[in-house]
Amino acid sequence: MAGRGRLECAAGGLVASARIYRVILPVSDLERATQFYQQLLNDSGVRISPGRHYFDCGGVILAIYEPSADGDRAEPRPNFEHTYFAVENLDDVFGRAQRLGVLSTRTGDGGLPMGAIAKRPWGERSFYLNDPAGNPLCFVDEQTLFTAGRR
Repeated sequence: MAGRGRLECAAGGLVASARIYRVILPVSDLERATQFYQQLLNDSGVRISPGRHYFDCGGVILAIYEPSADGDRAEPRPNFEHTYFAVENLDDVFGRAQRLGVLSTRTGDGGLPMGAIAKRPWGERSFYLNDPAGNPLCFVDEQTLFTAGRR
């Protein structure tokens, strides 16, 4: 059996323990993105550099990053997949997202509207949206997290 924080691979060996501590969301307008996340998360966050603003999301840092403001040449492109947030107050966050006008208009698995709070086929109660830079996000009621049997 693997120790705390260790993963066991299929061959029976151990993989060094790892944890995610920062997730970067690329943006082209840091001021606009910062205002958006401050309202959505109901948190002021912290400006780290001219191109980075950090939000502490339960021990994982959400980094909003505008490359050009930090002197980097990279062109910001939205992340391809959703970043998932577990929240204890899904209805409150949904209300803020609704006021910001960013709820997804797509239809998801089983024909459920992604931008509405719904119980998903895998059991999570959630809703989907896109930030102003196009990064896809999902907010999930922490009481319904699907973790494939893990605690």
